[in-house]
Amino acid sequence: MKKLFLTFLILCSFGLISQAQTKPYLTLEEAIKIADAAQAKSTAEGWNMVIAILDDGGHLVSLRKMDGVQTGSIDVALGKAKTSVFFKRPSKAFEDMMKADGGGRISTLPNVVAIEGGLPIFKDGVLVGAIGISGATSAQDGLVAAAALEAMD
Repeated sequence: MKKLFLTFLILCSFGLISQAQTKPYLTLEEAIKIADAAQAKSTAEGWNMVIAILDDGGHLVSLRKMDGVQTGSIDVALGKAKTSVFFKRPSKAFEDMMKADGGGRISTLPNVVAIEGGLPIFKDGVLVGAIGISGATSAQDGLVAAAALEAMD
């Protein structure tokens, strides 16, 4: 009887745990939709880019390297996305801070790439990931990232 009761408690706790997972998250389907939108915008503009999408823990969900883009843009795109996911703000915010008086201190922060092109991804007001774009100018990278996130709406 004791074993039956313990088994019942364990099974019930698994049910409660699975029901308690209510935090929004970035699905693979959503990441693909965002990456498709980024690729469409960059193709329309004639820019070859790397498109990196991370989850809320900074782990890679999707990476696309368009034909002809320099391989160095892979690490830059990942860095921009990490900046946005770890600090919950666009990487451009750090670029702007670098331009301000005393902004050089920003370069000492870990996981900060202070270049436009990284944006956090929110769902229902909760950070679920980030996108990082690299391959063109930082302003062009930012335009593609912004266009990509419009696909979330």
